[in-house]
Amino acid sequence: MAQEKAVPKRRPSRRAAGGKTDQIWRAFVVHRGLNASKTRDEVVAVFLETTAHVDLQSLHEAVRRRHPGIGFATVYRTMKLLEDAGIAHARRFGDAKETLYEVAAGRSHHDHLICLSCGKIVEFVSPEVERLQDAIAAKHGFALAQHRHELYGQCGECRTTARDAI
Repeated sequence: MAQEKAVPKRRPSRRAAGGKTDQIWRAFVVHRGLNASKTRDEVVAVFLETTAHVDLQSLHEAVRRRHPGIGFATVYRTMKLLEDAGIAHARRFGDAKETLYEVAAGRSHHDHLICLSCGKIVEFVSPEVERLQDAIAAKHGFALAQHRHELYGQCGECRTTARDAI
């Protein structure tokens, strides 16, 4: 499965926009007894500006465009901290060897459609699907704590390309 290696899309920083994510991050750093780090904070800022699922290498490249001295290990360690803080979700779609990260803080629950041909990932929200999952769980005596819903297939673009090739 080929995942696009495009430059992570950027959005206005969630830190600048609302400050709640920044408060969560600062409280986490204090709670963990970590020293303040401008380097780590820069990784956090760049990550929070992404709009797509991003792998560590792409994030590292985006961070280095702003601050060339930041190493891969700093990005890796910072992402692990962001996961622990609940600000980032790590995802492995299908049999991919690569972990992709998405911003978790300030976002509602969503599910994913993943193209098996090009690796495109589409996020979607469906109250109907959520109700059905709850009903199925209840029918079987389960109280859901969490779930991950990933649907795999071919996106419209890849299906069109495959049809045109015939």
